[in-house]
Amino acid sequence: MKRRLRLRAKNLLKLSSLLDAFKLKYFILSETLISTDAAWTEVNVTRWRHGELSTVKDKVAEEVPIALVYNGVSHAVMLATPLDLEDFALGFSLSEGILRDKSDLYDIEVVKQSQGIELRLEIATEFFVQLKERRRNLVGRTGCGICGSESLEQALRLPSLPQTNVYKLSKPLLAVQVQAAFHAIQNKQALQQATGATHACAWVDAQGEIVLVREDVGRHNAMDKLIGAIARQKNKEPKLANQNDGFVLTSSRASVEMVQKVATAGIRVLAAISAPTGLAIRIAEIYGVTLIGFLRDQQFVIYTHQDRIHF
Repeated sequence: MKRRLRLRAKNLLKLSSLLDAFKLKYFILSETLISTDAAWTEVNVTRWRHGELSTVKDKVAEEVPIALVYNGVSHAVMLATPLDLEDFALGFSLSEGILRDKSDLYDIEVVKQSQGIELRLEIATEFFVQLKERRRNLVGRTGCGICGSESLEQALRLPSLPQTNVYKLSKPLLAVQVQAAFHAIQNKQALQQATGATHACAWVDAQGEIVLVREDVGRHNAMDKLIGAIARQKNKEPKLANQNDGFVLTSSRASVEMVQKVATAGIRVLAAISAPTGLAIRIAEIYGVTLIGFLRDQQFVIYTHQDRIHF
């Protein structure tokens, strides 16, 4: 009996040592793998160009696990660029329907850790209760965007259908203004120019001038950052006050999630440099979003609500 107890104690000690070693190894790996201090870092690379090899320094974009924690409860973990994180926290909350307005968010704390970054949000009790109820209905959302949803509306997190007058812009957009924004956006993408690895979303005013740009390794994250930035700055910047007086330009394709986010934010025009999907076109038609794709020099394609664009 004593021998059996000694053997069990020895095995427990061995297991405890293994667990401690695993924790230490995980901590060391986390410290080595995750970089939370900058949007890009430099690495040594071997470059082959025109038949010649050289060793040079290259700038690479960072992506970091970012946890969104509402009133002490973790809701989601996203891989994103550690830049403009307060914009990201607010924009994600608005575009996902967690919050209705900037005033529903009381505080944001950015907490850097060895494994990533926590965005700790304090939100109004009403919306936290709704979020907890929603979490009970969502099962297994890790693998895809709509797993565990009970309806199309819930899966796509679409807003209520707007009234007819919401569809109208204060004044039509001119094709030359869309083109002007296309030509200007490249020079506004500092992170993309440095790394070649990020998407951008920009708010463009009715004159075709780019007012705000946000970048991220993920196109959805870039859109959330832009929506958050607009919400945070619209009281200070007159060009952001009326979202019917401009449009969003994205350097990515127009997936249904991108249309969903602009529709939820009340933005009426989305212009994408790449193609839209079929579902994105149908959702844009229903929710009154003018969807532009294949934006290039001297050309683009309008898929929905083309009457808003004048030539």
